[in-house]
Amino acid sequence: MERKNFNIEICAGSVTSCKAAQDGGADRVELCGGLPEGGTTPSIGMIRRAREVITIGMNVIIRPRGGDFLYSESEVRQMEYDIYAAQDAGADGLVFGALTADGDVDERAMTMLMTAAGDLPVTFHRAFDHARDPFEAMEKIIGFGCRKILTSGCMPSAREGAELIAGLAGKAGDRISIMPGCGINSGNIAGIAEATGTHEFHLSARRPVDSGMRFRRPEVLMGSEKDGYSIMDSDPDEIAAAINALKSL
Repeated sequence: MERKNFNIEICAGSVTSCKAAQDGGADRVELCGGLPEGGTTPSIGMIRRAREVITIGMNVIIRPRGGDFLYSESEVRQMEYDIYAAQDAGADGLVFGALTADGDVDERAMTMLMTAAGDLPVTFHRAFDHARDPFEAMEKIIGFGCRKILTSGCMPSAREGAELIAGLAGKAGDRISIMPGCGINSGNIAGIAEATGTHEFHLSARRPVDSGMRFRRPEVLMGSEKDGYSIMDSDPDEIAAAINALKSL
């Protein structure tokens, strides 16, 4: 497998992680806010600053909140506005998805969001892993013109979901790219590539970075963070190691 035959996307929750992704040799980032919630729409300031800092591809997640992927009409309208703002701020692509209460792809929401996206390429995110029937969902997503599906194979990690990912990729052919994500690292990426036959991979490659604060009040927590004095940022060395692992195939 030559370098040109695979593609590395880094889930980046900060501009620092975007720079790490570029330095490590990644092809693009998925820019997110709220990573402890699984990724939410980043601020316009983050998008604009990331665009200033990196030249690699930058896809922006459009997710108004954590939790499920059943969105109200108001939330879908909010997502439309976020799509327009992300376009103006320099996004190269968009990442979103929506489901009905019964676990099917929400066709009404997706029609509205795809119309707002215009010509920007769209990845259907891991809402897919909560779909009732992944093969049926994939066909609907293809019908909407999405370019990629990010999935762990409806399992807690891509390694555990490798069999389904391989089945989806085989069924999809060249109609859409099936991109494994969740729990991928330099130690298992080659095995996942071999097991699934896929060529695009999504990982965060994060490591804890200690705060520069000298005065600390650790008993006062902010939100759900267990450690308010540690920041999780992507590691360029881990990204480079993942790329090298794929080169060995």
